[in-house]
Amino acid sequence: MPNLVKQYRKEKKMTQREVAEKVRVTERTIISVEKGKYKPSIVLAYKLAKLFGTDIETLFCLEEFVENEEE
Repeated sequence: MPNLVKQYRKEKKMTQREVAEKVRVTERTIISVEKGKYKPSIVLAYKLAKLFGTDIETLFCLEEFVENEEE
């Protein structure tokens, strides 16, 4: 699943470890989310969006993802 987690993290000048600690998951989970290899739970998606000051739809490119799935 495409997402902007890495971009937002870098804008906030945070490490993967710092993000993981803030949202209470492992660093490996954040790495996997950033690479699009792990689809986060709605709770984790919400925590990440809140941490970065955005919404879930923007952070995880959901509108674009849904449009591509419908084609």
